[in-house]
Amino acid sequence: EEALELVSEYTKNKNLIKHMLAVEVAMVAYSEKLGDDTEKFSLCGILHDFDYEKMGDEHPSKWGQDLLREKGVDEEIINAIAVHGERDKPEMRETKLAKTLFAVDELTGFIVACSLVRPDGIESLDVDSIKKKMKKKDFAKSISREDIINGAEELGVTPEEHIETVLDAMKGIREELEL
Repeated sequence: EEALELVSEYTKNKNLIKHMLAVEVAMVAYSEKLGDDTEKFSLCGILHDFDYEKMGDEHPSKWGQDLLREKGVDEEIINAIAVHGERDKPEMRETKLAKTLFAVDELTGFIVACSLVRPDGIESLDVDSIKKKMKKKDFAKSISREDIINGAEELGVTPEEHIETVLDAMKGIREELEL
């Protein structure tokens, strides 16, 4: 609840909040799959972009990291958030938490994009449909397919397994995501 209050305080864009919710549910799915700390993964997912509107290009920001420290957020979460945009520096993602955040961040956005062009939204979306859309360079071109593939690799899963895990998680909160 405290994390959601922080997000609400600094984020007014409804779509950005939905993105953080999608990342959170994907993180939780992976925590269960990995047998890891669900609360830690959940907090990391919901908080990962809380400073984006305020800080823009400086996101993830030192300001955001300092505020999270003041709020008593676990240092592992802060570190995972700090490196989640480091595409070309996988060595910076030292923990499963950091690897998972990187892996699910772009994929959740791609799944949203796929859902928005379907008459029934996310309802009948499947792994094969997502993989076909990934091959279309002109579709959702701002989303890095390379990050999605590299993220799966860092987690030690196939791209198909990765897509299925995140898609199933997002389908579980389709109403909140308005998909």
